[in-house]
Amino acid sequence: MVAGRGMMTSARVDALRELGGFGWVTALRAPAIAALAADDGPLQMSLFDQVNLAEITHPDYPGERLVACRNPALATERAPKRLALLEAADTELAKIVAAVDAGRLAGAGKIGIRVGKVVGRYKMAKHYILDITDDTFAFARNTEAITAEAALDGIYVIRTTIGPEQMDPAKVVATYKSLARVERDFRSLKSIDLDRRPIHHYTETRVRAHVLICMLAAYLTWHLRQAWAPLTFTDENRPEPIDPVAPAQRSHAADHKAATKTTTEDLPATSFTALVGHLATLTRNHLRVTGHDESGFDLLAIPTPTGRRAFELLGAPIPLTLK
Repeated sequence: MVAGRGMMTSARVDALRELGGFGWVTALRAPAIAALAADDGPLQMSLFDQVNLAEITHPDYPGERLVACRNPALATERAPKRLALLEAADTELAKIVAAVDAGRLAGAGKIGIRVGKVVGRYKMAKHYILDITDDTFAFARNTEAITAEAALDGIYVIRTTIGPEQMDPAKVVATYKSLARVERDFRSLKSIDLDRRPIHHYTETRVRAHVLICMLAAYLTWHLRQAWAPLTFTDENRPEPIDPVAPAQRSHAADHKAATKTTTEDLPATSFTALVGHLATLTRNHLRVTGHDESGFDLLAIPTPTGRRAFELLGAPIPLTLK
């Protein structure tokens, strides 16, 4: 079972252990990573002097392997993002200080609510030292906490029960990162392609049926994405990464397709959603001519080259009738 750190809680890990027969790949939350890095813990920055991943162990995770990874690109991205959030929080907290000093806001409870909304919005509560009374409010950045978090920028730790004979550390990392495809499919299922939400059903059986139909549709969509890859911006031959921790690289062919917006068959390249919309031009129109047979006749739209190629890639003829 491969699950994100938010889904695979300690309680669920214990439940899987009790069931037996299940292995898992997931990641540790930030507090657990900090505990591994504290004092003389097994997670030290020297592990990453030569490589971006290293396997470690800890008695808190018996029977599990811990694969520590450092993504320099992620570390570079997080520092300015954290600074921007701190500056935004400083601005909002300073407004609360001014309101308290002017007497417009009083009472520790009311002040605390306002402050809580700010630090909660920016998720910066752990980075501030707050002093709240009935008629005063002061704040300061917790430089020690900020420095400690910054030291772990770009660090994540994957935990797994899968043995090294089945997965080496690089394979463990690649397996965990494959969740990105699952998350993309859930976004597609919920809002982008299938619009599962909102669910206008009120009985358990109907909700289950609705979700089942959407999951079947998601499965069909997955196959369509694979089959129509030559017509879309999908990278058909993504190179195997040398470093599994580093961001994935696109092939030269995919970069050329994106730059020219043209496939290797000189057809327009498009997104999957746009391609589905393009196929909506395949219509059957029922026409009636004034003064002639009232029953009329059916006129089929002429498929575009892209439409013809889409059905060729599916190995299916363009339907002429509705069944």
